[in-house]
Amino acid sequence: MTDSQLIREIKDGNVQLYNELMRRYERKILAFIFHMLKSTQMEAIAEDLCNETFYKAYRSLHSFREIEASFSTWLYTIARNTVLSELRKNKSVQVSLEQSGLTPHASFDAMPEQAMLRNEKVSMVREAINSLPEKQRSALILREYDQMDYQEIANILGQTVSSVKSLLFRARASVKLQLDPYFSEPIFEESKG
Repeated sequence: MTDSQLIREIKDGNVQLYNELMRRYERKILAFIFHMLKSTQMEAIAEDLCNETFYKAYRSLHSFREIEASFSTWLYTIARNTVLSELRKNKSVQVSLEQSGLTPHASFDAMPEQAMLRNEKVSMVREAINSLPEKQRSALILREYDQMDYQEIANILGQTVSSVKSLLFRARASVKLQLDPYFSEPIFEESKG
């Protein structure tokens, strides 16, 4: 059954089918919310905000119109707005990723030096992404992590496709600029004598 068919059935009174819609999107929405919350060390509430997103979507399902957007785009928009609302409530909470202690664990077969370098690189990339302005960060997460196309991102962020492309260009350029000193190969000059 497609999302459209499920939504029609739910609107016609078969509310038990909403569980199927939740099952289809819960992991993606939770991951998106988690990524949005990383820079604030509020990941612990990601699941609550995911549940709140699905609750809001259920309450507003009667107003959903497929002509304007796909269900997934509409749901991501609700998720984004829910997170932004929560962040506004907790404006004073600003913790860097380094302080959060979140670093990926290396496999046991990796050499300790390589694992340490990889963890350091991952932390630097996360920090660079977390330092982006909210719209750039959201666009980058939706494009790179959730593999959404420009139109979907534009619908979620309430922007035009060209604005999304510009946001992504600026986000990537900013991340590259922040990371270039760490990831570029040093150039050694031969000493004379």
